[in-house]
Amino acid sequence: MAVDWTPHRFSGGALALDTANTVVLRGDPRGFDRFADAAEIARFADAAAHHRGEELVGRPIVVADAEAMKDGVVELREAIDALFRGRAAGNRTPAGALPRLLRACAVALEGGKDAAFAGTGPAAAEPVAFEAAVAMSALSLLCDDASQRIRICANCNWLFLDRSRNGSRIWCDMAVCGNRQKARRHYGRRRAEEKKHV
Repeated sequence: MAVDWTPHRFSGGALALDTANTVVLRGDPRGFDRFADAAEIARFADAAAHHRGEELVGRPIVVADAEAMKDGVVELREAIDALFRGRAAGNRTPAGALPRLLRACAVALEGGKDAAFAGTGPAAAEPVAFEAAVAMSALSLLCDDASQRIRICANCNWLFLDRSRNGSRIWCDMAVCGNRQKARRHYGRRRAEEKKHV
């Protein structure tokens, strides 16, 4: 079944984190991989070009052969998740996570050829390979304080970039995860009250 790549699926705040979040319920037995069907990689890339247009400086993303690149994309995604989830969970880089990410980025950039997003004029509008776009996004998260602002959503376990002024966001998407958590708490309080009166 085709995935509907809605704005919520791009709640990570950066293409690299959105890509890591294509594993749903990571670590849970009910979890699943949205890229299990290689065709979804191309559909995700199309949606990402729209939802991450600012990050990509308006460049379109291309997926030459989703089936052929699937293993490399999955390795890059898992390297991104291992590094940034580890940092978000413990504010330290897990052993081996950074070299793994850098190797995966090197492979992606080599295959993607021209991966630079900066620039103006005709070259700035040239398409960028999906793997290269994800790698550049991941590398940009290693800069300045961006990696210190990566959080794990308290509801869905997705990674997201907390751009709030005081760095206190706990949900990737207030309209979805925030409301679900509030509804659960309300339901829990109501059930507790009902049990008191039984």
